[in-house]
Amino acid sequence: MLRGGFLLGRRLASKPNISALSRRPFASVSTDFSRLPKAGDRLHGFTVQRTKLIPELELTAVQLTHDKTGADYIHVARDDKNSVFSIGFKTNPTDDTGTPHILEHVTLCGSKKYPIRDPFFKMLQRSLSNFMNAFTSGDHTSYPFATTNPVDYYNLMDVYLDATLFPLLKESDFKQEGWRVGPEDVTDKSSPILFKGVVYNEMKGQMSDSSYLYYIRFQDHIFPSLHNSGGDPPKIPDLTLERLREFHHCHYHPSNAKVFTYGNLSLEDHLQKVNEKLSLFERIKINQELREPITLEKPMEVTVTGPIDPLMERSQQFKTSISWIMNDSSDVVETFGLGVLNALLIDGYGSPMYQGLIESKLGSDFTPNTGYDSSSSKKAMFSIGLQRVKEEDLPKVAETVKDILRKCHKEGFEQRKVDGILHQLELALKHKTANFGMSLMQRLKPTWFNGVDPFDSLAWEETLDKFKSQYAKGGYLEGLIEKYLLNDKHLTFTMAPSAEYESSLATAEAARLAEIVKDSDRAALEKQEEELAAIQEAAREQDLSCLPTLHAKDIQRELEHKEVSFSKVGGVGVQWRLAPTNGLTYFRGINVFDDLPENLRLYLPLFTDAIFKLGTKTRSIEDIEDAIKLKTGGISSSLHISTNHSNLDKVEQGLAWSGYCLDGNLKEMYELLRTVLTETDFDQPTKLNVMVQGMAGGFVNTLAESGHSYARLFAAAHLTPGGELSELTGGLTQVRLLSKLAATRDYSVAIDSMKKIAEFAGSKASLRTAITCSADARQANEETLGSFLDTLPVTKAPVPTAPGLGFDEATSRAFFPLPYQVSYSAMAKRTVPYTHSDGPALQILAHLLTHKHLHHEIREKGGAYGGGAFHQGNGGVFGYYSYRDPNVPNTLKIMEAAGKWAAQNTWTEESIDQAKLGVFQSIDAPISVNEEGMVQFVHGITEDMRQARREQLLDVTAGDVQRVAQKYLVDTPKDAITAIAVLGEKREWVGEKDWAVLDMSIDEEALKVPEIPELMAKVEL
Repeated sequence: MLRGGFLLGRRLASKPNISALSRRPFASVSTDFSRLPKAGDRLHGFTVQRTKLIPELELTAVQLTHDKTGADYIHVARDDKNSVFSIGFKTNPTDDTGTPHILEHVTLCGSKKYPIRDPFFKMLQRSLSNFMNAFTSGDHTSYPFATTNPVDYYNLMDVYLDATLFPLLKESDFKQEGWRVGPEDVTDKSSPILFKGVVYNEMKGQMSDSSYLYYIRFQDHIFPSLHNSGGDPPKIPDLTLERLREFHHCHYHPSNAKVFTYGNLSLEDHLQKVNEKLSLFERIKINQELREPITLEKPMEVTVTGPIDPLMERSQQFKTSISWIMNDSSDVVETFGLGVLNALLIDGYGSPMYQGLIESKLGSDFTPNTGYDSSSSKKAMFSIGLQRVKEEDLPKVAETVKDILRKCHKEGFEQRKVDGILHQLELALKHKTANFGMSLMQRLKPTWFNGVDPFDSLAWEETLDKFKSQYAKGGYLEGLIEKYLLNDKHLTFTMAPSAEYESSLATAEAARLAEIVKDSDRAALEKQEEELAAIQEAAREQDLSCLPTLHAKDIQRELEHKEVSFSKVGGVGVQWRLAPTNGLTYFRGINVFDDLPENLRLYLPLFTDAIFKLGTKTRSIEDIEDAIKLKTGGISSSLHISTNHSNLDKVEQGLAWSGYCLDGNLKEMYELLRTVLTETDFDQPTKLNVMVQGMAGGFVNTLAESGHSYARLFAAAHLTPGGELSELTGGLTQVRLLSKLAATRDYSVAIDSMKKIAEFAGSKASLRTAITCSADARQANEETLGSFLDTLPVTKAPVPTAPGLGFDEATSRAFFPLPYQVSYSAMAKRTVPYTHSDGPALQILAHLLTHKHLHHEIREKGGAYGGGAFHQGNGGVFGYYSYRDPNVPNTLKIMEAAGKWAAQNTWTEESIDQAKLGVFQSIDAPISVNEEGMVQFVHGITEDMRQARREQLLDVTAGDVQRVAQKYLVDTPKDAITAIAVLGEKREWVGEKDWAVLDMSIDEEALKVPEIPELMAKVEL
């Protein structure tokens, strides 16, 4: 439902209409409140409505109205160089054809000032932005970007404004991005006629996600006045270009717009440039109706059907929820209170809803609509639901929810639980992220479009104080339960699994297709495809000089230095990063293992989850969770896998620990880390089963959302030791392992393995640590860290006594049958480590192939939602991927020929320049203070190595690109593996001789028969 776009514009020679009173310079730095405009000031066609200083967020907000059109504008002035822009429109959908979504795509395909094809993707190569995208939400559409470069900022602002207000909306773009029918392969007279279009295939992929499907069908019934803005594939073909253009005319107008800017750039400059576009319009009357959900006066029950999850057992696949209509979301204090109530009820493994619904085994996880939703409409909603419920248990779910609510109303909530939630909010304010402005925009926009005063949303401390005042009177949260939830005015919504669901979709699609093409001539459809292909091909050579651009010379050659120092505490190495942290300390530790037996390695991911869900013999997980909330901003444990920067066959593996807290809570944070790492009680098969069922229950939807990532992992597993470790511990091997555990419910091996891991997981024998804190907190950190390290054991991890599973040529061309209407694919080859001189050219090559070739072939011509190339600089793997792809055989042909195309292509200096800009977007993206110095700590890559690679990237030439394409993608050794992995519906092109077909399904027969390949069968349960 998202895709980005930009186009640039020229300045108009209109004079701003500013009163004499406002002819003074206005600063935009939040700390200088006195120099910001005041209510009534007029500048550049805008009138200031009000301003507000918000000290706790270190910002000042200014709200303005455009005099001529009525456009609403909020500027947030803050001392932050990562500036943000967004323009958005209220776009209530009138039906389920996906008009707002398709319009979002087509809008970005060319505009009046920039009449080139697909300027969004073109600007990705001409900018140093760290965020560029567009979002179609339920009732509004937004176009945001962020960049630290002022020239880039105004380039992109002009592009966005011209794209949204003056798009071309051409028929060819509508057919490419929206929908059309045509032969699958225009060169093959026998190829079938089918539906095509980027959005059409995107939404087929979305609807393959049963969680998304459940949420959409729930919305259909509780919120029928707000149609599916993304589009329902059966309805998308009802949309015409004329209706799309009319929707744009009515909705993409300044009178219906909300503009947001953020950062330390000049507000006056912003307004001047925005006014140049908006002043070309006249004010019109706009229907900005705030749609509301249904009114529930009595119990209502709805049941719909959905797909069967092949990765889970058949008897437990119902989803059900109970929902209430809540308060007016413009009451921000009550909304805040209901948010606290929501957290108390469902947040964490000790929460009453988790304990009563999931620990009790009624279901395995909450439904996607669970929780308090105050952003989707003016009227908020509250839902509690369960997935993987047995049919006979459906009535128990609603009754159990009501029993829990009645108990919470009667007994209330412990003070420490409320204090823990408020403490988390306090730390969230102190923890300054690098993308604060973008997060602020994404939080403000939904409620702003639904009538909530954005200044009320920003005034966090005022809202908190009012909440505390209400809470201090006693019974406030219990009163909210009584006011909204202790009644029978609710909707019970259930999705039942149907074995015929997928086939009925296919049958219905075939019938729609037959109806559409019955009066069509195949020759005419072939001609349409040929004409569209000609337009797409011509776009390769179009003149892009109208688009603004930065240049590689705008990239700093010197790496921004972040000083770190090193010491030893208790014999353990410590990396120190001393910087302003707002009273917080950030800790990381990496416990390195030389190697591990395979059975232990496979259960490391389960271990890192279990230690935060099981508790100890003396402390419940509820007690531990409460302490974590009260004393820290969170603690975690995860796998550590890092391929050596100079040798692809050398990989470091281990466990990483992390946490952050107020400087005064260091002792408590370390004690909590020690407790979960060394004292967790794994002899709890019942709790472990609940945890695994919840994890396994979401796999089919995770794969539907990120199938290309799993395909990449599986392909890379055949190429390097680091790739193999990543697949075994985070790829399809883990999916299969946990799915089998959930099906068999035999946890004896898992429990034994995790006990053995616990013996060395918290060891300091091979530990290194990193601390980020302020200079005045270093001494306290050294002392507390030393005390913590004194409590840790010195235990070496065991080493393997037999070979591991291994991936070989037998599985290097793998297909995973899954119930998706579109597919996900990846192809990968081994290349070079981080410090190798060819690495930078390969990174530039991946960017060039994505934007100059694969996007054009796989997305525009092939109809996939996404596709491209990648090079893992620190992993030594070059590859390709496609996402929600309707035509994998064609995609694989394109991938196989991509290297030769790149080696023979004549690359211009401009193309190389643009690729460098694209690569440095991520390299130079702002990072939070707790991430500074972490590349060296985690991967051993020093600043000198990063500086050398930076210079090599900036010095890459066209000849370098051609040379590495020929060397690594064309002239590969005969014994080198090119690994391919595909996830999706099995079709006729998947032959058993050509593919290793790896069955992921879980049923009685699959559990009896070893899977292919042998490595998956060898996974010990």
